[in-house]
Amino acid sequence: MGKPFKILSIDGGGIRGIYPAHVLRCIEERLQINLFETFDMIAGTSTGSIIAAGVATGVAASEIVEMYIEHGERIFKRKRFLWPNKKQRSMIQPMLNSVYDSDYLGSVLKNVFQEKQLGEIEKPLLLPSTDIGNGCVHILKSGYSTDFTRDNNVLVKDAVLASCSAPTYFDPHKIDHYLLADGGLWANNPALAAVIDAQKRLGVIQSDIQVLSIGTGHSKTMYGTDNSRNWGLVNGWRNKEFISFILSLQSQSAMNYLKLQLRPDQIKRIDFESDLPLPLDDFSKMDDLITKADHDFTHDSAAIRQFISATEIGE
Repeated sequence: MGKPFKILSIDGGGIRGIYPAHVLRCIEERLQINLFETFDMIAGTSTGSIIAAGVATGVAASEIVEMYIEHGERIFKRKRFLWPNKKQRSMIQPMLNSVYDSDYLGSVLKNVFQEKQLGEIEKPLLLPSTDIGNGCVHILKSGYSTDFTRDNNVLVKDAVLASCSAPTYFDPHKIDHYLLADGGLWANNPALAAVIDAQKRLGVIQSDIQVLSIGTGHSKTMYGTDNSRNWGLVNGWRNKEFISFILSLQSQSAMNYLKLQLRPDQIKRIDFESDLPLPLDDFSKMDDLITKADHDFTHDSAAIRQFISATEIGE
């Protein structure tokens, strides 16, 4: 067993991204661990792509947390949609257009990442998205591999915005010839994609890989067992809950696959379960999410420190 190749992976989850952001702030400030220097590869999907790109470009986790607090409400401000009944409006609007305008999110990302290009980032960075034009997966990558240069000129802010463009929430984002949507459709937990890329592109031995994977929470129950309802998109699957359900399933399945491939000492998962639904866009829950993240970190800080600071696999 040799020196570990450390991967940091951050799930998607909309406003719930403040949970992993705060966990990382605790790691930086309380454990005095430099995230940029510690991790050899960083991956993030959707809201996780904001955090991952921030770490890969040297942005302090505390700044990322403040970004969520300061801009979360404006990012998830509904587009104008003229409909007299508010309840009907919330159901009908996602059927006709995206609920939120991505312009404000784009301006926040521009302020954080300026005109930095992916090719300027030497740290291996993976940001999953979905190519809806060609109907396939699409991973935006930094300039760490000489045999993969497609994304070198892509602006970081555009790569992140593409990964964040969840269906019905934001419009797809076009980069060069590609029309891209949220990577959470296939890699809401990007840890598995990162592990595969580390082996394929960088020649890392699987037994040397160590993954710190941080989730954004998932609900214990989603629809219950009542089958008497009409299972339409609006009244049965309930629009937003359906998208959240898909993302949650992908995160859980990716972690299950990883656990089949790696030893227990190679994976550290930080996540939480909720008895209630966990919307992607409810900014009123941010204080609760920070409190939850702080609680989880505090009670697991010794194990987190040991896992991250290990200089050998199994240490």
